[in-house]
Amino acid sequence: MTGVTESTPARVVPQVPVLNAANALTALRLLLVPVFAASVITSEMTHSGWQMAACLIFAVASATDLVDGWIARRFGLVTSVGKVADPIADKALTGAALLLLSWYDRLPWWVTALILVREVGITGLRFWVIRHGVIAASRGGKVKTALQILAIAWYLWPMPDALVGVGPWIMAAAVLVTVATGFDYIAQALRLRHRR
Repeated sequence: MTGVTESTPARVVPQVPVLNAANALTALRLLLVPVFAASVITSEMTHSGWQMAACLIFAVASATDLVDGWIARRFGLVTSVGKVADPIADKALTGAALLLLSWYDRLPWWVTALILVREVGITGLRFWVIRHGVIAASRGGKVKTALQILAIAWYLWPMPDALVGVGPWIMAAAVLVTVATGFDYIAQALRLRHRR
């Protein structure tokens, strides 16, 4: 024994670059929001070609939400910027779609208001408890997102008369799951705050 002790090397945590594939997809989703809105406005929800274009843009933008999250987790590309920008992009896309559908009398305003209040409220709640822990997306939350996307796409696409009536039923299911998961997330947030 020489009395010399070897120090344990400090663990190096690799820095994730802000400019990465996951964040690029989030940025693309944000950029597609005004393009989508312009397509809906141009269509006035009466020109089928523009309605189809708006629906496809909405579908592509929604798909980036699934892909960017998977890429971030799979390749360790989670960043603070991404954690903030991702929910903002989601709410901007969904919010624009709901507001425009209500503006063109396709969707009751109370439905839009209820969903937007829940979405903004839960996003704020997540930031409120972020120091105590992360409220992970639940299975119900994923079902909620899928139902909202399906319902909005159904309203956007120029459906034949026989299928138009299906849209309100999908939206009703989306609203029910949206409200139920909202209460679940509130309960999770309160448990996190209470535990810490």
